[in-house]
Amino acid sequence: MNVLFAKPARRKNRSSSLISPKLIKGRRTDIQVAGATNTNAVQYYHHKASFLLESGTVLEGLQIAYQTYGKLNRQGDNVVWICHALTANAEAADWWNGLVGTGKLFDPEQYFIVCANMLGSCYGSTGPQSINPLTGQVYGADFPLVTTRDMAQAHALLRQVLGIQKIRLAIGGSMGGQQVLEWAVSEPAVFEQICVLATNAFHSPWGIAFNEAQRMAIEADPTLDSDHPDAGKQGLEAARAIAMLSYRSYESYRRSQSESTSEKTDHFLASSYQRYQGLKLQRRFHPRAYLALSKAMDSHHVGRGRGGAEAALTQIKAQTLVIGIASDVLFPPEEQAFLAKSIPDAYLEIIDSHYGHDGFLIEYEQISTLLSDFIQRRFVEKKNHTTIAGHVPFLTKALPGSERF
Repeated sequence: MNVLFAKPARRKNRSSSLISPKLIKGRRTDIQVAGATNTNAVQYYHHKASFLLESGTVLEGLQIAYQTYGKLNRQGDNVVWICHALTANAEAADWWNGLVGTGKLFDPEQYFIVCANMLGSCYGSTGPQSINPLTGQVYGADFPLVTTRDMAQAHALLRQVLGIQKIRLAIGGSMGGQQVLEWAVSEPAVFEQICVLATNAFHSPWGIAFNEAQRMAIEADPTLDSDHPDAGKQGLEAARAIAMLSYRSYESYRRSQSESTSEKTDHFLASSYQRYQGLKLQRRFHPRAYLALSKAMDSHHVGRGRGGAEAALTQIKAQTLVIGIASDVLFPPEEQAFLAKSIPDAYLEIIDSHYGHDGFLIEYEQISTLLSDFIQRRFVEKKNHTTIAGHVPFLTKALPGSERF
């Protein structure tokens, strides 16, 4: 398989003159993640008009929760838009704190950073726990199917409301990367650069199968649609335990969950770790939102209605950095190589990590180095658009991986 190896160089600093953008005022709410350090208020945009979904279903009104850091400069050319993955939220400085914050790669003193909660989530944007204005009741199981394309359209709507004409860089990993790709295809003139990490042009049968197994666990919980305050929570715990096998790797578990004794016959570290991860998620996420978002991930296919994935990706005008993770089997490097080969001006980098898919949330140093050189345009320039060169045998060393939460 042909891939491009970009050549990073030394990082330089950039500065911008700053002014305040016109923002929709909001207030601090309980969607803040425990332990958060960001002091900016989560804000909300209330779209009163109908919002047409890709399925043809209409949402009567729409709410988008979003977070901003920094200020828009006079030229309007310092926007960094972050699209989050499956169970994250608009608080990018919390869940990606190795990249976002003062003194970090995405420094609010330099950039105007926007992160919006995706449609279908339970962190402030319209989702299954929202009130259906037509019935006055919570949507629940009646919440319609949303796709990553619908999510991209919601981002585009918010961009217009915020008065943003151009986006300097859009970035996202995993499901966040899927949204960035959809958006860059539908509004190619908006983006100067994009970076997608551990993502794909369309979700694979392997990824769909993992999601279906998780949905089966949730749907097997008899309390799912009851009035019990913990309805569906045990199912969600089991779903998260399944997901963790795709979010990390064999090597990651070997390093962190190996026993110090050979005498154990029960109560293993790996067992308690799975239960701990399930408990952590059920305390902060909603089962119905998990069902909706996993279905949205399954729906991802940039080529739908566009003549196929390759034809769709050729519509992307932004210079693109594609980052894959060598140990990622959920979104294996072959999928990132396909993106790099199909996007006209794309660079591919495969990073080493034993964390599997979760590496996009953990390997800050490697990602920062690559991104810094990419943003400053210090990668080797393409010659006649034919610099995808070299043959790399992608060795899938472990099971798949995804979110750190």
